[in-house]
Amino acid sequence: MRKRSLLLLNLILVAGTALGIRALTGSGSPLPKQTNDLLRDGDIVFQKTGGEQGRAVQLATNSPWTHVGILFRDGDRWMVYEAVGPVCRTPLDEWVARGTDGHWVAKRWVDAEKMDTGALRKKLMAAGKRFNGLPYDLEFRWGDERIYCSELVWKMYAEGPGVELCHPKPMRDHALGSPTVQEVMRKRYGAGPPLDEPMIAPSALFDCPLLRTVAEY
Repeated sequence: MRKRSLLLLNLILVAGTALGIRALTGSGSPLPKQTNDLLRDGDIVFQKTGGEQGRAVQLATNSPWTHVGILFRDGDRWMVYEAVGPVCRTPLDEWVARGTDGHWVAKRWVDAEKMDTGALRKKLMAAGKRFNGLPYDLEFRWGDERIYCSELVWKMYAEGPGVELCHPKPMRDHALGSPTVQEVMRKRYGAGPPLDEPMIAPSALFDCPLLRTVAEY
């Protein structure tokens, strides 16, 4: 009965998240030309998102960053490949509009210039293909049946160009003591949170020394 109730709760939370995203994105606005010129395939973009989960992630990781995706150029438009329920491509201007304050940062693998851009794009897209359409993982598990945003980025780099951007660390190593975090964990896991589950937070990728900032707005 408890597992059934938790599954129903997760479905409701996913539906609510999806509805909120649709309401916030709209058509977006064109990006400045200088922004387009700064970016390249494979860049990793970070933003802040609102809601209960966004606040819990900020508190648990001591970081403002709550969401992350990978950029790919599609014709004359940049798209963000992201795990947001389901894994999909979102135009960058719409992705930016979804953030809580419009603030976002693009980072690049420090050795990206040593690899042909087309080759890096091909490797990342091939690695990400198997995740396309997967549902969002509200329980932040490390398996591949569902996936969350920073896990998607980490696995695409690890399986594509073979770069481990940072080391997963167990859930228990995050700051789990605040009432907000505790309430989210209670909703997601009941009385048995998987404290030894390996996790990758957006903040871990943001602080990775293998990434350098190329744009910030």
